[in-house]
Amino acid sequence: MDLTMQTQLRKIPVTIVTGFLGSGKTTLLRHILQHAGGKRIAVIVNEFGELGIDGEILKGCGIGCDENGVETEGRLYELANGCLCCTVQEEFFPVMEKLAERRDELDHVLIETSGLALPKPLVQAFNWPQIRNGFTVDAVVTVVDGPAAASGQFADNPLAVDAQRKADPNLDHESPLHELFEDQLSAADLVILNKTDLIDDARQHEVEAAIRAEIPPQVKIVRAQQGRLDLHTLLGLEAASEQTIHLRADHHGSADDPDHHHDEFDSVVVQADLRSRDAALAALQALVESHTIYRVKGFAALPGAPMRLVIQGVGRRFDSYFDRRWQAGEHGEGALSRFVLIGEDLDPHTLQQAFDAALAAASNATA
Repeated sequence: MDLTMQTQLRKIPVTIVTGFLGSGKTTLLRHILQHAGGKRIAVIVNEFGELGIDGEILKGCGIGCDENGVETEGRLYELANGCLCCTVQEEFFPVMEKLAERRDELDHVLIETSGLALPKPLVQAFNWPQIRNGFTVDAVVTVVDGPAAASGQFADNPLAVDAQRKADPNLDHESPLHELFEDQLSAADLVILNKTDLIDDARQHEVEAAIRAEIPPQVKIVRAQQGRLDLHTLLGLEAASEQTIHLRADHHGSADDPDHHHDEFDSVVVQADLRSRDAALAALQALVESHTIYRVKGFAALPGAPMRLVIQGVGRRFDSYFDRRWQAGEHGEGALSRFVLIGEDLDPHTLQQAFDAALAAASNATA
């Protein structure tokens, strides 16, 4: 059999990375891309929100860009304002067709689902003849936010849930978030307990025990900090998940289930002319404390700073770092910083007013 025929018959392995908002999926993908060792990897990013924050962060590793930082065609595909589990046919299938046409240029495909996505319908789509003939699901990797799980935020434990609700008035455990978390675990071939540097060993064991109750016995749980794992742990698992996904239990049934929708969640954008990192973090913290916001992510343009500041928040925890220099045309005089807020019952006008007021208060406090 010649090389051309072997290439045509070879199924391209696909790793699906799922996990709740802020668990560290994009950080994990950055780690994989930075240590790919010459593997030719295509990336599909599905975001909930109108700004392509995750795609922009991944471009900082060179994905989707040539050696001069100029965006190129075909390596990074962004599917915005939707959920792959709900829009498989409309959003996902055309991208897979493009990748199938370039199969001889690819070694692996990574798919980062939105934090609100159900993995099971997406995995089932790999049984469609047009996709099955060219691709196989190497593994579904579910990333778990260790500190969030340790707090009882997603554990099926009434006492822990009640304690967490008392500690955080913004938390609603009757929302669909708990069931979504369980569905993301039930589809996993590998679970990554992430951010273990933020919880002690005893709490790590407690979280692992809670996770173990939700997953098949053969599924491994591995610990990680900032998604740093050996690539042999992540790629080449050869699970062929599409062949057994129908055996995995889930709360929501199919993507056509009328009860499965994301109308409960809102995504809004706030923007401002920022003066300092501290003021930005204080203002965003104030928004989280006064509104039901699960996730914050965006870019800050600071005066005199040649680098782009990434700010991300999960609940009340925030992280910020400079990822790359602003490119020509991105950061001029009066450049605005923009942030996506994901949560429930969010009104754009109200949030923008609250953000402006919080920024003014933070600026006065530091003046």
